[in-house]
Amino acid sequence: MATPRPPHPDENPAGIDLPLDPLPGHSSRGRLERVLRRGEFAVTTELNPPDSANPQDVYERAAIFDGWVDGINAVDASGANCHMSSVGICALLTRMGYAPIMQIACRDKNRIAIQGDVLGAAAMGVANILCLTGDGVQAGDQPGAKPVFDLDSMSLLETVRIMRDNGKFLSGRKLTTPPQVFLGAAVNPFAPPYDFRPIHLGKKIAAGAQFVQTQYCFDVPMFRDFMERARDLGFTEKVFVLCGVGPLASAKTAKWIRSNVPGVHIPDSVIKRLEGAQDQKKEGKQLCIDIINEVKEIPGVSGIHVMAYRQEEYVAEMVHESGVLKGRKPWKREVRADDQMVADRLDHILHDDATQQPVQLVEKAAH
Repeated sequence: MATPRPPHPDENPAGIDLPLDPLPGHSSRGRLERVLRRGEFAVTTELNPPDSANPQDVYERAAIFDGWVDGINAVDASGANCHMSSVGICALLTRMGYAPIMQIACRDKNRIAIQGDVLGAAAMGVANILCLTGDGVQAGDQPGAKPVFDLDSMSLLETVRIMRDNGKFLSGRKLTTPPQVFLGAAVNPFAPPYDFRPIHLGKKIAAGAQFVQTQYCFDVPMFRDFMERARDLGFTEKVFVLCGVGPLASAKTAKWIRSNVPGVHIPDSVIKRLEGAQDQKKEGKQLCIDIINEVKEIPGVSGIHVMAYRQEEYVAEMVHESGVLKGRKPWKREVRADDQMVADRLDHILHDDATQQPVQLVEKAAH
């Protein structure tokens, strides 16, 4: 019989799906906040949401990151395109012990629905929330949808902070149990006006942001300037900055992104490097590793956020080759003895019992 493995330091021994014990000075009972507050270099990534109602599609995509990341963003209809909801993905991830970062975009829901989602997510064990304004509906494949934008990223941060710290809804009504969440926001150092970007970061910190994930960084000198200004303003003492990085599949892809994705800045030097490579996809991966190695040395950078759309299989390799973890091993979901039993039972219910009536299934389960 196999010897059971000892629990990971950032895992509740009573169950992988349970929150960690509370610690003084921590807003959440989640793994990501612990890693950052210990001063360890954090790694987060994004899960490409499926156009599917099959939970296995989520688990297969999450398993690619096992042992390499400290948090997984559950994106909320990014680009205004509909996929499985961020709340649904978080529900699936928390039950398996993963540390999701639930994105909330203000485009699709008003303050009533958003506050309800925050409570529901916290009840499921979601410890991290990333507050976004969201892309306009015209960016997606259903431009006729009605946008909401009752809140924006700033007021959303303030809303969740009030719920957490004051124990109240925006209406002033008291909460029985406030949500224990670590609050995040997005920043873009690479969009004009550049001088305003550090100030904008300060506004998000004032609204409640405790960590930020940046837009893709392909221009390290520009990012270094942003971080220098943020340090001078004292902001890096108040927020954890995770630099956004990711591989480019080809020079053609880079040109398309630069022309069609607002807010993404890709210098000509990057495109020339890709064009001169014999294997552009491999070079795009190496470029990402090189950028990671540069930004990890910038004072005030607390981690990286790896966005590898349709190249998720490279995340582990890039994290490993960059050496950012310095030998640390993020939490990994271990295969449990009852996993196959649960899978077999589910298959039996879905297929073998399909012809039985609901009453028969209930009677069978009772015995």
